[in-house]
Amino acid sequence: MKSRFKTLEGKQALYDSYDQLLHLWDVPYEERDIETRYGQTHLIITGDEHNPPLVLFHGTGDNSAIMWIYNIQALSKKFYVIAVDTLGGAGKSEPNEHYSKDFVPHLWIDDILNTLAIHKTHMAGVSYGVYLTLSYEIYNPDRVEKIICMASFLPVKGLSIKYTLLGMRSILTFFPEVLRPNEKNALKLLRKLGSPLSEENTENNETFKHFLYILKYSQPERRKFTTYELSALSTFKEKALFLIGNSDPIAYHSSYIQFFQDYEFHYKIIKRAGHSINQDQPEIINHEMINFLLNDG
Repeated sequence: MKSRFKTLEGKQALYDSYDQLLHLWDVPYEERDIETRYGQTHLIITGDEHNPPLVLFHGTGDNSAIMWIYNIQALSKKFYVIAVDTLGGAGKSEPNEHYSKDFVPHLWIDDILNTLAIHKTHMAGVSYGVYLTLSYEIYNPDRVEKIICMASFLPVKGLSIKYTLLGMRSILTFFPEVLRPNEKNALKLLRKLGSPLSEENTENNETFKHFLYILKYSQPERRKFTTYELSALSTFKEKALFLIGNSDPIAYHSSYIQFFQDYEFHYKIIKRAGHSINQDQPEIINHEMINFLLNDG
C-alpha cells in the first residue's frame, strides 16, 4: 500500500509539529487510536463528556491538529468534541489494505461511533469533511442531530456540465504551488485559500510550519467521491447549515448559491473568508456553529 508520507524523516517532523500544535490548543485533551474495518483511526477528544457530542471532520490535505486550532476552545466549552483524523490524510490515522479497495464512509464512521458508544451526535466538516458527514447522514439519519457544512457544495448526482467544470476549477486552485512545496509557494497557496496565515509573520509560526510540512512531506490523497440523488440529500435540509466564505475560490460561486436558494437549503455567506473559513473568521464561525447546533441564541 502506498505510503502517506514521502520519507520517514518527513513523517516524524510532521508528527512532532502535530504534537506542538495540540499544545497550542490550550485545552485538556486525550488522543485515542481505535481500530476500524479500514484501519487505525486517530481521535482527539476534548470537552465534558456530559455535553452534547460533536464529531469534526477536516478537509483533504489537512489533519485535526491544524484544522480546529482556532475553534477548539469555544467548541470544547459547549460540546464533547471528537476530532477525527481522516484515513489517508496527513494526520495520525493509519489505513489498512481495505481502505484503498472498498472504503465506505458511513461504515467507517459507524465503527467510530460504536467504539465510543455514541448513539446520536452533531457533526461538522470542512470541504471533504462535509462529504463525509453528508454520506453518513444519508445512511444513518437517526444517529445525526444537526450538521454544519463549511466550504463545500452538495455532492448531487446528474448536475450539468457547469458543475463538473466548477469541480475541476476547485482542483486547479492548488496548482502549481502544490508541485513545488517550498515556503514561498506555501504562502501563495494560503493566499489563494484565503488563510490569515498568509498575512502574518510566518517566522517561528508553528501553524504555518505545519502547513508547509504537510505540503512537503505528505503524499497527496486521491479521494473517491460518491454522488447522491437530490431527493436523498434534501431529506436533511432542516438540520444542516452551509457556511461559505465570500472569497472561497472553491465553494463560492453564483451557481452554487442559486442552487441553495432554489432548493431552500439553510446557508450563510461569511464575509472576508475563503476556503479556510473556520480559520479566517473563527469567532463568527464558532458563534454560528454553537447557535445553530444548540439553538443558543
